Amino acid sequence: MATVMVLVKFFGLGFSALLPLINPLGSALIFLGLVGQAPAAVLIDLARRIAINSVLFLAFVELAGKTILEFFGISLPVVEVAGGLILASMGWKLLNQEAAVKSHPALEDVPQRPATSFQEMVFYPFTFPITAGPGSVVVMLTLSANASSRQPLQDAMAHIGVFLAVLLLSALVFLCYGYAPWIRDRISPQTVHGILRITAFVLLCIGVQITANGVTSMISRMVKT
Repeated sequence: MATVMVLVKFFGLGFSALLPLINPLGSALIFLGLVGQAPAAVLIDLARRIAINSVLFLAFVELAGKTILEFFGISLPVVEVAGGLILASMGWKLLNQEAAVKSHPALEDVPQRPATSFQEMVFYPFTFPITAGPGSVVVMLTLSANASSRQPLQDAMAHIGVFLAVLLLSALVFLCYGYAPWIRDRISPQTVHGILRITAFVLLCIGVQITANGVTSMISRMVKT
């Protein structure tokens, strides 16, 4: 039961922390503004490729996170404090940004490009940084460090929980990007901004909690020494 709870905990942490950063709804509108009046089949194909790339990219960062930290000699409490502060800062910034007042980009104002040219843009800029930007990398490094501090079985379940969160978010990216014209016609920028505000508050709370965990660990080590 304890291992299952670890999986559920890290799934919730991963999903909640990454959701406002990946922001499938808002990113889909940016994506649509870049591709313009592309055929539906092209949008679906691009969305599928971007979703797959996002999974592979974030999974690599998460799995290699512990190795990267050990290479630079960075301890878990330091990552928790630094990563938590960064997440809290991102959440605060998103929470207080001005509401969107402009309408969705007019597709007729977007220069038309050949469908084949979009294939060169699948990873950059569609996957990185539009979908999974630097903030997502910080989140994955922080979650990776947190998921590698328990018993082997619990560590494995923690990593699986984070990976499942990435899979679910990538599935949302596929749906939002593939059906971006439908979303553009039915959801206003103000609604997207409201959803972002709620998830930004959750991100702020997660950042504060992770920072508190890091400070507690540092104090505990100082007392023991």
